[in-house]
Amino acid sequence: MASILDEYENSLSRSAVLQPGCPSVGIPHSGYVNAQLEKEVPIFTKQRIDFTPTERITSLVVSSNQLCMSLGKDTLLRIDLGKANEPNHVELGRKDDAKVHKMFLDHTGSHLLIALSSTEVLYVNRNGQKVRPLARWKGQLVESVGWNKALGTESSTGPILVGTAQGQIFEAELSANEGGLFGPAPDLYFRPLYVLNEEGGPAPVCSLEAERGPDGRSFVIATTRQRLFQFIGRAAEGAEAQGFSGLFAAYTDHPPPFREFPSNLGYSELAFYTPKLRSAPRAFAWMMGDGVLYGALDCGRPDSLLSEERVWEYPEGVGPGASPPLAIVLTQFHFLLLLGDRVEAVCTLTGQVVLRDHFLEKFGPLKHMVKDSSTGQLWAYTERAVFRYHVQREARDVWRTYLDMNRFDLAKEYCRERPDCLDTVLSREADFCFRQRRYLESARCYALTQSYFEEIALKFLEARQEEALVEFLQRKLASLKPAERTQATLLTTWLTELYLSRLGALQGDPEALTLYRETKECFRAFLSSPRHKEWLFASRASIHELLASHGDTEHMVYFAVIMQDYERVVAYHCQHEAYEEALAVLARHRDPQLFYKFSPILIRHIPRQLVDAWMELGSRLDARQLIPALVNYSQGGEVQQVSQAIRYMEFCVNVLGETEQAIHNYLLSLYARGRPDSLLAYLEQAGASPHRVHYDLKYALRLCAEHGHHRACVHVYKVLELYEEAVDLALQVDVDLAKQCADLPEEDEELRKKLWLKIARHVVQEEEDVQTAMACLASCPLLKIEDVLPFFPDFVTIDHFKEAICSSLKAYNHHIQELQREMEEATASAQRIRRDLQELRGRYGTVEPQDKCATCDFPLLNRPFYLFLCGHMFHADCLLQAVRPGLPAYKQARLEELQRKLGAAPPPAKGSARAKEAEGGAATGGPSREQLKADLDELVAAECVYCGELMIRSIDRPFIDPQHYEEEQLSWL
Repeated sequence: MASILDEYENSLSRSAVLQPGCPSVGIPHSGYVNAQLEKEVPIFTKQRIDFTPTERITSLVVSSNQLCMSLGKDTLLRIDLGKANEPNHVELGRKDDAKVHKMFLDHTGSHLLIALSSTEVLYVNRNGQKVRPLARWKGQLVESVGWNKALGTESSTGPILVGTAQGQIFEAELSANEGGLFGPAPDLYFRPLYVLNEEGGPAPVCSLEAERGPDGRSFVIATTRQRLFQFIGRAAEGAEAQGFSGLFAAYTDHPPPFREFPSNLGYSELAFYTPKLRSAPRAFAWMMGDGVLYGALDCGRPDSLLSEERVWEYPEGVGPGASPPLAIVLTQFHFLLLLGDRVEAVCTLTGQVVLRDHFLEKFGPLKHMVKDSSTGQLWAYTERAVFRYHVQREARDVWRTYLDMNRFDLAKEYCRERPDCLDTVLSREADFCFRQRRYLESARCYALTQSYFEEIALKFLEARQEEALVEFLQRKLASLKPAERTQATLLTTWLTELYLSRLGALQGDPEALTLYRETKECFRAFLSSPRHKEWLFASRASIHELLASHGDTEHMVYFAVIMQDYERVVAYHCQHEAYEEALAVLARHRDPQLFYKFSPILIRHIPRQLVDAWMELGSRLDARQLIPALVNYSQGGEVQQVSQAIRYMEFCVNVLGETEQAIHNYLLSLYARGRPDSLLAYLEQAGASPHRVHYDLKYALRLCAEHGHHRACVHVYKVLELYEEAVDLALQVDVDLAKQCADLPEEDEELRKKLWLKIARHVVQEEEDVQTAMACLASCPLLKIEDVLPFFPDFVTIDHFKEAICSSLKAYNHHIQELQREMEEATASAQRIRRDLQELRGRYGTVEPQDKCATCDFPLLNRPFYLFLCGHMFHADCLLQAVRPGLPAYKQARLEELQRKLGAAPPPAKGSARAKEAEGGAATGGPSREQLKADLDELVAAECVYCGELMIRSIDRPFIDPQHYEEEQLSWL
């Protein structure tokens, strides 16, 4: 095992990953190199806004990128931060000495409430310039407003909550619709809901927050100077318009649950952290006298929304008696306290101060601090300056805090995209689990780190934790890349060795039977794991060697089956003489190559079962490759051996329809040796055509001759069309068989006669049977008595041939009479033909002057014409045009040639000159003009074009030529 470990150590490569922006803290035993490439940007970055107010700033609120501040006592400045160069000034129109007490801006940045010290409240909408007093609100000093984030829009606030300095909570709703001069007031209604009390009576409502959870429940958190109240309930179906009255009505008879702290700042402030706009808040921070109450908000809890609460005491120098905090804002992992001269940021996980940002005295004391939940920006202001804080990558170092707290899941969550930091967390978690003796969890974590493999492996070996070591090795194996084949081979081999060693130690111990079975199942799961299949396949040779060295034949077969190494499985069964199991494996996986390889072995032991398996696979097997196994098996010559070979070959020929010559030849050899009665039947079934048989005829002839199967030889001779050889051999077997062979050459009468003479000579000379010879003579009409007489011996009397001679003479007499009758019929036919010719010479036709051509309908006598006995008359050129399309191609060519020659011939001369021309034409050897005209008439005027065969042959021709169909069609339109 140590050698495997050393080899793995030498093969592992050390990779280095350079992570910009990570702390320069070394990670022990890690494959990462950490370097700080640039200076870390602070989480909180302060920026002073380039703005000098004309009057002192009395109040400032920000929401949805809309900033509103009151200047002096009568000016409102509104700035859309997306268009910061377009500020909007609105005059409040106040003539009295009332000051701005507080301002409240909703989550959409559309609705602004200005609470005055004179117990009046003004309303300004983002889309309007008019400041509208809220008459129903008069007489109430507003301390807090709980906006309705679920129903509030840019045109309407929906039902909202209003907290006053007298401890009362009102429900109200505002509308941005201004109407005309006598239009409706913006405050649609204003009605009391509840009164918050402390020990001395009603207490100012310092903060109000209204939210709706994901399950539809509504909750309200209200704070006074010392108490935090919770109102939880569910609105009725379709009761959104009723607002919060139903929620507070549930607490009419009993007070709501609250948290109380004794110290008192004279005020308090509540801050929420919401990760996304319009989502439920996740955390809260309440600034009060004893410190900051921080916790999570769980909307699913039935009794209280607050969970994981803890009080963080104020930092040194901060508190009711020293420098009291003026405001608080909450981010994901910090809360920021505003003091008179500085801002302090405290981590909500540790309570440590991570930022002390002091402000210059020239700006004056700090007044308040607010947060824009839509952008996450923080705003602080004095009477003469405005500051903005940007929050950048707040969660980047949180993983360290969670790591120090041993909260490894959260630490991994916040460094998931930083591999070096994640490696640190995993290493620490693995060490922690190892110290806690949670070895399996430790192994899983170590497998994900870049720690030195050999150190971790030795660590588990020293602790004698083989189960954890196996877990570590398996997870390391799963994380390897495809190119790391060497490491994969070593790991799979080591894991196999560990499993086999443990199985060997547990085997035979009756007390560890359950553990043995569990280990066996784990080992089989490892061998059959799809995740490790690639590595196991690459290492299958070494794993088989290990299995063999441990003598674990059961798992050898199991692993071979998983690796689909069926050849090894079959070989194992054959070595142990388990031939039926080997055949079962072959039949189950149906691999033809394995059948070809192991059939020579299996056929000697289980021939019938093997042939059954061959036949079940059918055409998937190539029978030619199985012939060697059958040949070796059937060489013993036993009936059973030959019968199994014949059974499979018959299956191939009769069922599969094999046409391979080797298969048919082998079947012939099997028939010739072991089943001669089937040989002739097979040959006859194959047919008598030499081009349609699938066996080798010459091989079949030699095979049949060697084994003395004469009838089969005769059949092969017949297929080869060697009829003389067939008759000669058949005469040695059966005369009737020879007669069948003699009748085969039907078209060659001379050969048939020769073959029958062979039969007659054999019958006369060999059998010396005159009656049989005469019967043979009667069987073949080609033989005459005079052909057979030379074969008889001289001592045979004529009485034996009396009937045959008489029959022959009668046949000759009948033949002579037939010839005489045919001659008389031919003479009569010749006389009739001569009479018809004489009659034709005398026939004529009359042409009238008004007669017209049957084709062109013009007068016939204008041009040369033809007159047919049927009465049709044609001009010569018209008849030529009508006949030409119906002539064959060779006759058309002949017609053109005759026209060309006729055109080139000299015109006929008058008188004796014509005879001279004829003589000249004959002398020159070329046809005369008259001859050319006669040949032309023979082609053109052999028959009437309307009454002859030409018209019959053109019956399927269309009346209109397809090529001119469209032209003809258009001519009719």
